[in-house]
Order: sequence, then structure tokens, then C-alpha cells
Amino acid sequence: MRILVVEDDASVSHWLSSKLHACGHNCRLVDDGEDALQMIRQEAFDVVVLDRILPRMDGIEVLNRLQGSPRPPVLILSANDQTSDRVDGLRAGAEDYLGKPFDFTELLLRLEILARRRAQTAGNESITIQDLHIDITLRKAQRAGQAIELTDKEFRLLHLLAEHTGQTVTRSMVLERVWGYHFDPQTNLIDVHMSKLRTKIDKGYSHSLLRTIRSSGYVLG
Repeated sequence: MRILVVEDDASVSHWLSSKLHACGHNCRLVDDGEDALQMIRQEAFDVVVLDRILPRMDGIEVLNRLQGSPRPPVLILSANDQTSDRVDGLRAGAEDYLGKPFDFTELLLRLEILARRRAQTAGNESITIQDLHIDITLRKAQRAGQAIELTDKEFRLLHLLAEHTGQTVTRSMVLERVWGYHFDPQTNLIDVHMSKLRTKIDKGYSHSLLRTIRSSGYVLG
């Protein structure tokens, strides 16, 4: 999983990041609400761990600002753990709420469940991005009404990018979701497949949908 940890206590965030990395997951760390909001809007994550009490903008306000926008599932992790606090967090849109202090194994399980639920939900959808239509169930794609022939890997790449339309999907996320961790992150395998996918969905059209963000990843839309 690619996880955004939003926590202003550096000792907690670095400990949590270390534990998640040890389990094979990738983390980004931010320590205030405004940076969290910007990152969620710009980059692709499988799940977000969000502290409730944050500088500049608290966790509830972050969720309020995200209402109506595509976003990953959010687990609030907070020392404010009264029933009323949990109700407020869930009403604001969080998918889960865990109080501090917490057991790491329980946290990890909850994150895995949230990410798995999202993937299962996405598997029953069709996605339209401008004139590109992707039928997830039938594993087919077309642009401007013209069918696009895709290999299994190309479709999985396109599906991953489409799940995070307008957000930067990193190379590490592509490796994890499409190929798995056993591939070398420096491999040109991603570049080769992305080049073929870009040709299939963009060649012959007046505007490109698939872009490479240098040193970061790829954006669709």
C-alpha cells in the first residue's frame, strides 16, 4: 500500500513510518492539515492515516474540504477517543477511527481492510475521463468510441491510473499494484509498458491524456 501519514508528533509519525516500511508499505509524511489536503488532492494513495488535532487545519476540516472529491479511504488516528469524537469523525467522512494509544497490528489490519474494500468497489465500476471510457468489469477501454486493444498489464496500468485521475501515481505504486515488490524499482519495465499504453490511448488525438511527471510518476487526465 501507499500510505499518507498525517501526524504532527514527529516521534509517532517516524515510528509508524518505520513499522509500515518494515511490512513492505510505502509512506509519505506530513505534519499539518493544509499540506495533507494538498497532497491528497495531488498524489495517489491507497489509504490515509489522519490525526485529528493538527496545525493550520484540523483533521475534521480536511475531511470537510475533501467532500465531493475523489480521495482514498481515511482512518482517523487520534487521542480524542470519546464516543462523540468518533461520531464526529465518521460523520465528517472518515471510513474508520482508532484511538491512541493503539496496537500497530490492529492499525495495519484496519488499513489493509480499507484498501481491500476500495479495490473491490473499484472493480465493479466503469470510469470515464474526458473521451476515454474504461469498463472495469469487462476489462475493455475505448476512446472517442474507438476500441483500444490492451494487454493484461496495460489494462491494469490504465485501471490504476484511472482510479487516481488527475493525481500523480508513483513508480513505486505501479510496481506494487501491477508487478509486485520483487521487481527492481530502477527497471525500465514500467517505462516500456507506459510508452506502449500512451501510444494506444493518445496517438492520433489532439490532446494527450497520459503524462509523465519527471522524477515522480504518471498522471492520467
